[in-house]
Amino acid sequence: MSIVFGVTFGLLWLSTVPPTNGIVAQIFGTKYLSTLFGIVFLSHQVGAFIGAYLGGYFFDKFGSYDYAFYIAIALSIFATIVHYPINEQPIKRSTVTI
Repeated sequence: MSIVFGVTFGLLWLSTVPPTNGIVAQIFGTKYLSTLFGIVFLSHQVGAFIGAYLGGYFFDKFGSYDYAFYIAIALSIFATIVHYPINEQPIKRSTVTI
């Protein structure tokens, strides 16, 4: 069962990379795509660390992962609300030359 979970999780996790990369490129352009996607990926890694750490902390403190799951659900709902109004149009830049 763990292998099925691992394969499914890996496929779903990696399936979010191309759309995220596409949105970053569409909004900000491809000139700094590597840097911007690096920032996006770093923020995901920091969030994963905090989530794993807090899961262990709550388990040690309360003997259950329930609070970690409740916080994860609340953060998922918050992320949905925050990301829903994203306008996928390129940012208009002024072409001022000095």
